[in-house]
Formats: sequence, structure tokens, C-alpha cells
Amino acid sequence: MIKIGDFNKLKIVRKTDFGYFLDGQTENSKDDILLHNRLVGKNSLQVGDEIEAFIYKDSEDRAAATLLPPKAKVDEIAYLKVVAHTQIGSFIDIGLPKDILVPFKARHYELTKGERYLFYIYLDKTGRLAATTEIDSYLSTEHSYNIGDKVTGVVYGFQTNNSAMICVDNKFAGVILFNEYFTELKIGDQVDLNVIKIYEDNKLGLTPRQGRKEELDSLEEQIINYLEGADGTMRFNDKSSPEEIYTVFNSSKKNFKRALGVLMKKDLITQDSQGTYLK
Repeated sequence: MIKIGDFNKLKIVRKTDFGYFLDGQTENSKDDILLHNRLVGKNSLQVGDEIEAFIYKDSEDRAAATLLPPKAKVDEIAYLKVVAHTQIGSFIDIGLPKDILVPFKARHYELTKGERYLFYIYLDKTGRLAATTEIDSYLSTEHSYNIGDKVTGVVYGFQTNNSAMICVDNKFAGVILFNEYFTELKIGDQVDLNVIKIYEDNKLGLTPRQGRKEELDSLEEQIINYLEGADGTMRFNDKSSPEEIYTVFNSSKKNFKRALGVLMKKDLITQDSQGTYLK
């Protein structure tokens, strides 16, 4: 049986000027599947060959084949671009000649044309490829990551306390707690992250922050640059409020104080109750 939205091993049964026909496995030649010349790629084909072809439905609702791998297949999650909004929903580019529909009922947040988001790919009731933004129930916790690993994730939602829900590598469930990020995150953002915890349910605890040494090095440079651009003086010191430090230096107060301490040990700055000064 032909699997729409997946790769099928099929035999080439005949050739035409515009492409090849693959055995539709119904013993009726009218069900043979067209592989158009433009979708052959660099493959050299002959009648009688068995090939792995991706099968989808074309704009006339007929089964069609391609040897150019799409960006996702049925039952997969993929990070895809929104290319159009219509009266029936939004369309996303999956790498096929025909963009696929995200029906209104499968859109659980606002989509912006030209932006990329995570989608779960499925077959609708007519057997056509479709997509939904509801990915949570399809995420896995069966991973082999360890604390300290670097991963890439995409924001797909927020919990009520503003912790960010993350999908790692288009498959695995993770979370960035609200106190682990200091810059704005939005749904669809792709972020480089560090694994800092494995929860009891095996969900990944993540942070966009660097390791302490790297973060301090970066923060030290940021403080020096700020001082150089402010004639060597600033009102911030280790008594400044955490809110001010977050706003200006995108850092926790704890790390800001550590960075000031390191810079004083390096004899690059001094500070008093009024602020900090470049030597």
C-alpha cells in the first residue's frame, strides 16, 4: 500500500517526455504515479529500476512522486517557513512543489508570513499533507543528552510563569525557566542552549546563558566597553539594584559583582559608593 507523506520503494514502469511513471501497486495503470522530470534531481533512471520516492498529493489531488527530499514527512516535527495566509488557513514551505496547509483550527497562535515555526506534519481526512502548531503531545523525552551538552532548540510556547517551552532538535521536550533568560523570547525563536538539568520525567532543563567562566569573560568586556564609552565612569557598582543591572548589562547581579571583582583584581577598575571607574 502506498504511504502518502513518506518514502516508498516503487518500480519505474514507463517513461514519457515529461517524466516517469511509478507502479501505483493497484494493478491498474491509471493509478501509476508520476515522477516529473523536474523532481528527478541528479538521479539517472531507467524503466525497471526500483527507487525510493517521496509520495504526496499534487494540486489536482493526485498522487505524485519526488526524488528531492522534502523538509519533513508525516509524523515528524519540522521548523518551517510560513509563506502565505488565505481564507482557509496558512501555508508553509515543506520543500515540495505544493505548499501545505495549516488549517485555522490547527493554528494555536498567530503566525507571521516569512517567519519560521515548529509544525507537526499529518495527513488530513482527504489524505493530503497538513500541519499543526500543536506539537507538545508529539515530543519525546527518550534522549541521550547529558548535563553540560550544547543543543539547539526552538521556542514553541510559554508556561503561565513565563518559562519557555522548547523543542530540541525537532524532537525532544525541554524548558527554559523564567529566571534563566534575561532577553525577550518569542514563539519561533531558534536558540543555542546548554543542558543544565535532567528532570525526573527526563525533560531537558535548558539555559541560553553561557558557562560561568565564559559569561564572566563576556561581561568583563561589556563593563570595560561601557566605561570607555562613558568617559571612564559609571554609576553602577556592586550595590546597584538587580533590575538596573539586568536592564543595562543583561546579567544577574551575582555575576555582575563577580565580574567587577575580577576586573578590580586585574587592576583595571576601582569603585566606591558613587560608582565604578576605569583606571
